[in-house]
Amino acid sequence: LIRIVTMAFRLVTSRVAAVASTRSLAVAARSTNVATKAAAAATSPSFSVSRFQNLQRPASYLSTDASTNLDAVPPPAEKVVLPPMVYIAGEEMTHYASNLLVDQWIKPYFDTTAWEYFDLSCKARDETDDKVLHDAVAAGARIGAIFKEPTITPTATQVEEMGLSKSFGSPNGAMRRGWNGITISRDTIHIEGVELGYKNPVLFERHAVGGEYGAGWNEVGAGTLLTTYIPDDGSPPFVVDKRDLTDDHNVAVVYHNPYDNVTDLAHHFFKRCLEGNVTPYIVTKKTVFKWQEGFWATMKDIFDKEYKAEFEKAGLLERSGGELQHLISDAATMQLIRWTDGGFGMAAHNYDGDMLTDQIAQVHRSPGFITSNLVGKADDGRIIKEFEASHGTVTDLWLDHLAGKETSLNPLGIVEAMMGAMNHSASLALEANPNDEATKDMHDKVLNYTSTLRLALHNTFRYGQGTRDMTGPEGYTTEDFVRKVAWRLGRYLAQQVEESPPPVLEEPDRNYRRNYDIDHTALRKLFEKYEDGSGKLDYKKFSKMLTKMGVAPEKSKVDDEKIDEVKNV
Repeated sequence: LIRIVTMAFRLVTSRVAAVASTRSLAVAARSTNVATKAAAAATSPSFSVSRFQNLQRPASYLSTDASTNLDAVPPPAEKVVLPPMVYIAGEEMTHYASNLLVDQWIKPYFDTTAWEYFDLSCKARDETDDKVLHDAVAAGARIGAIFKEPTITPTATQVEEMGLSKSFGSPNGAMRRGWNGITISRDTIHIEGVELGYKNPVLFERHAVGGEYGAGWNEVGAGTLLTTYIPDDGSPPFVVDKRDLTDDHNVAVVYHNPYDNVTDLAHHFFKRCLEGNVTPYIVTKKTVFKWQEGFWATMKDIFDKEYKAEFEKAGLLERSGGELQHLISDAATMQLIRWTDGGFGMAAHNYDGDMLTDQIAQVHRSPGFITSNLVGKADDGRIIKEFEASHGTVTDLWLDHLAGKETSLNPLGIVEAMMGAMNHSASLALEANPNDEATKDMHDKVLNYTSTLRLALHNTFRYGQGTRDMTGPEGYTTEDFVRKVAWRLGRYLAQQVEESPPPVLEEPDRNYRRNYDIDHTALRKLFEKYEDGSGKLDYKKFSKMLTKMGVAPEKSKVDDEKIDEVKNV
């Protein structure tokens, strides 16, 4: 901790002078940029109004205050019929919020009757003896586009509380196997004009299979442990590992890393890095875990043969010394803290990817500000994509909701997942019918809609009308925020151009978050210990850096059972 605090002190101190000297220039540049964008928007609308011709254009431009006229823009008389998509419902607060989003943001404009719904609540899994999970996986493999709400993997206590017949495992393993999972893409979510942890995008690919998550294990005593491989081709079996166990109490664990799909992962990763204009890095612990060498070797070979020239041409290898750089996982954890300018991508094994993306979420703001997209491949070569939020069901807010209290859930991660699934379903339909005019029209309308929804959502935050984790105690409730975005979405689809660009905001104070529990008394003592009296660093910047790094001292936990953000594993 002392080493990390010392590094944080130096990092912040070194940036203070640079930030101060460029702030006035940045403000001027922002003003010029805003004016330029406003002029361009006035002459060249970003979204095709003709695609939503049934929307009625208001006689005059409406105020940004929706409180007096939330229903000013009626939905289109004729809805766009969406192609098939699998919708997997979860439970608790995120299920409640997802229903609000679908009812107020999607169904006014689209016919969703082709969607196939599956209830993966604990109750439904118990009542069907998990048949609903198998049916959902089969439908996902057939259709190829899936949206999934956060679900609960019940603990022993929850099994008893819910009256379940047994404990059900996480559905994610069945989905990754059933959809031939290649990678889990987790990227930072950015709101233009709102400063967050990383200034530019950070992309991550987590190998979707293998590693500790599929391990077999057992408790054993003293004896000999043999791991024997029996080839399918009939050749002689051989011992992979033999060890003598002398302790009376041991845990034997066996797992493997399947590498056939690393080639697909490599192509997916490098293409996304090129599209996102970021520098790629490969992360392993191969210096110690020698079996991970094959992951790096495959990635490096494909990069050098097929992608290096394109990355060089784009100037994306300058920060990595002109080559695809390998990072030991230990070093990667430190770079994620240091490289807050963003603009990079990483690919790693399953477990390392899980841990490192948690760290990215902490630096950027929270799990609600990164995406989670499982990418697999059907037997016929079609790409299967499942989209979900990176956070859990948000139990604490659900309990407040049930108690009749106000809640303020930020749905950003849920919305990104929903838009991603809609876009992918439309793209699959177009790939299947590339010459059909009706399909082309549907595809264009879906992409136009999701772009407009994202703009309406982001601008609502920028106008200071966001949820309380971003705006503070005066922020909107869950229901009011959904209505506010619905109102702005209707205006944008009808008129497409804002009267004036929204303001640019600094990163919202992290103490707005529900689970903010920093011990400022202890933190100030740390600051006083390392402050040298030069005045180059103030307490606010020091506190912000340590909080972002996740190493600030915390207050004592009163109730460890109330977990705010439950990560999907």
